[in-house]
Amino acid sequence: MIGVCAPLERARWAVWDQPAAVVAANYLEAIWRAGGMAFVIPPDPKFVDDPDAVLDRIDGLMLIGGADVDAALYGQKSHPEAEAPMRERDAVEIALTRGAIARQMPVLGICRGIQIINVAAGGTLWQHLPDLLGTNEHRRTTGTFVGNEHRVDLVEGSLAARAVGELSHRVFSHHHQSVREVGAGLIVTGRAPTDETIEVLEAESGEGYLLGVQWHPEADPQSPVIPSLVEAARPG
Repeated sequence: MIGVCAPLERARWAVWDQPAAVVAANYLEAIWRAGGMAFVIPPDPKFVDDPDAVLDRIDGLMLIGGADVDAALYGQKSHPEAEAPMRERDAVEIALTRGAIARQMPVLGICRGIQIINVAAGGTLWQHLPDLLGTNEHRRTTGTFVGNEHRVDLVEGSLAARAVGELSHRVFSHHHQSVREVGAGLIVTGRAPTDETIEVLEAESGEGYLLGVQWHPEADPQSPVIPSLVEAARPG
């Protein structure tokens, strides 16, 4: 059972147009294809004080993409290009992340998810990569993964390298923020070769399954990343 953290977003279906807990189907389909079950977790503020109410019911946690993490959580003012913060979502996901790591539950962070893992560990983010890099290399076209592909170099023997089975991995990218200062207990095991942007974080100890990737494996039906979470979470 993989818990998938869902944001509250404005959504339209049939005759309705209202806030809804939204998870793109390709995240769920990747879990199903790997033989897992998906448990969608809304940003219920009760989970901030009681993350175990959720964690007791799942075998693994997946943090998905979405809005920028609130800069105030890592001691900065919001950049003009940053999206409006979703503070309830941030608080719930940080609480769940810390609780899952404390009990050594498998955790996978995707895009925004790697940033949540880093902020939960006391790290910081680059708020707008074009200011640093001078290009939109990691989000050339908004709203699509087509044309936003690049490669990531992985550290030999790392969890990420074992998960994908190679040291140079083609990924689908769609982000304008990234990890800056790495949080406590985490190490970098993957970077974009063209500009050294941090693409992967893992547990410094090398134990268990804690993986953050800055790309979107759910956009690639052949990606082994989400199946690696399902396998790690499989009981016994």
